[in-house]
This record gives sequence, C-alpha cells and structure tokens, in this order.
Amino acid sequence: MENVVEIDSNHSIARFAPDEAALRQAAEKGFRSVVNFRTAEEKQEVAPDEERRIAEDAGLTYLHHPVSPEALDDALVDDFRRSLDDLPQPVLLHCASGKRAGAMTLMALAAEKGLDGDAVIDMGRENGLDLSQEQIGQFVKAYADRKSGA
Repeated sequence: MENVVEIDSNHSIARFAPDEAALRQAAEKGFRSVVNFRTAEEKQEVAPDEERRIAEDAGLTYLHHPVSPEALDDALVDDFRRSLDDLPQPVLLHCASGKRAGAMTLMALAAEKGLDGDAVIDMGRENGLDLSQEQIGQFVKAYADRKSGA
C-alpha cells in the first residue's frame, strides 16, 4: 500500500483516512485489524460506523478510538494500549495524516518495550515517521519517559 509507514511487522500507519478500496486492499495485504483515531467532529468521507461495516465485510477487526490532540492524556493512551493488545495483528492504524496514529502507536510500543522518550522518537524517525518537531511528539516523548521511569 502506498503512503503507509511500517513501524514494525505488526503495526503500520496510514498517512491518510482509508476509503473502501483501501480497506479492502489492506485486508488483501494481510492486515487483520484497522484502528481509526479520527473524532466524530472531523470532516470524514467515510463515517466511523460505515468504516466499521466496510472493514468487517473485508474480514478486518475494527476499532474506533477517537483522539483529539487537545484531549490527549495518559488515560486515553493507556486505554488504547489495552485495546491494541486484544486486536489480531498486523494492524493498520490511521487518522487523517498519520500523526495521531503514529503517536499512539509509538507510545504503545514505548510502554511495551520500556523505551524512553528519545528512543521512541528515534524509532519513529528511523521508520519514516518523524514526530520530533510536532507538538504531539512532545507528548509522545514525555509519555514514554513517564512510563519508562526516565
């Protein structure tokens, strides 16, 4: 799939909001789950309920976990981490641009692997997702530092 960043073999970030064709292609490429981080307030070509139907029709497990950068906190990330653990892998994660999806994925991986903020930001950068200059990247770094005890 084009415009998708693979963080590791089980977690890939779409830098776009997938339409029906992209969701079907994701299933054909071997993805087993899709996570949508877009909020109900965002303009969407495919509403979350419709995306769920399309994803499930394609054989994908679907999770809608809306994230607004303004409402981002540790509890929201921790809740996502618990949900992510239950999803069949590999997982395609998306928002509108990939920044929130990437941030949430990197924080989940940081907590799982005990990575501090610098290490997880480097992991993203090395895999084509540079959040170092993004405001959300500051939260990612701080969250990873809190979870790793750095």
